[in-house]
Amino acid sequence: MLSHEINRAFRERLSENRPLLMPGAPNALAARVIEDQGFEAVYLTGAGLTNTYLGLPDLGFVGLSEIAQHTSTIRDATDLPIVVDADNGFGNALNVRHTIRTLERAGASAVQLEDQKSPKRCGHFSGKEVVPLAEARIRIRAAVDSRQDENMLILARTDARATDGYNAALDRAAAFVEEGADITFVEAPQSVEEMRGIPTALPGTPQLINLVVGGKTPIVGLEELGQMGFSLILYANVALQSAVHGMQTALGQLKEMGRMDEGGPLASFEERQRLVRKSMFDELEVRYKE
Repeated sequence: MLSHEINRAFRERLSENRPLLMPGAPNALAARVIEDQGFEAVYLTGAGLTNTYLGLPDLGFVGLSEIAQHTSTIRDATDLPIVVDADNGFGNALNVRHTIRTLERAGASAVQLEDQKSPKRCGHFSGKEVVPLAEARIRIRAAVDSRQDENMLILARTDARATDGYNAALDRAAAFVEEGADITFVEAPQSVEEMRGIPTALPGTPQLINLVVGGKTPIVGLEELGQMGFSLILYANVALQSAVHGMQTALGQLKEMGRMDEGGPLASFEERQRLVRKSMFDELEVRYKE
């Protein structure tokens, strides 16, 4: 499918009155697994990309070039809508414009921008700082103005819950809607009551809730979150955390036993080739053989 068709379908899906469960992918293989498991959208996680690509914590170490590269590889690997974490846009309004246009060309269906100062931090870390509201509004205004496909969505995130309190975070999200944001994201609410209040305070605009296993926000089931009014339910790093656990388990067994066969805790050779569509390339090789 072409990107504009994927984007239009994604916007239409978000208008439905049922929540969309969206896992995060740090790379194209994870996106392929997510699609294979029947999910409807994938999130390119900045934290996951930083962890897997650089082996570093989510403290603002990746830039636009790395994010655009991985957006492009995921777009080539799947027809799912891609929601791309673009941190704080990498500078002023002109930088935000460049970020949006770059990621839209790379295949993003939605771009997430946050209101943190540089260098940004994971939304569930301590020590975050946010820019003044006027500056944050300009970021969103520039993002909305810069997209070329009206169905490429702007997702506006605020981290103000941690710095200025819950009500200030709601006020910021409302301001981002005024600037044209298509979806808002109040990061790291700290109770079920706070979670429930977000869609109530921001009616008419799709809301994303980020559930970080081990993070600050309580884990609540999909059905209940839908009843609260959330449209996008994000588990940004379940794939990554499970992959780390799987590697530790398999490699620990290999170290202990000194061998590993198909009875070990790993996907089969055949399953790995299926996920990367080896058979398709075999067919193409035959087609294009001299």
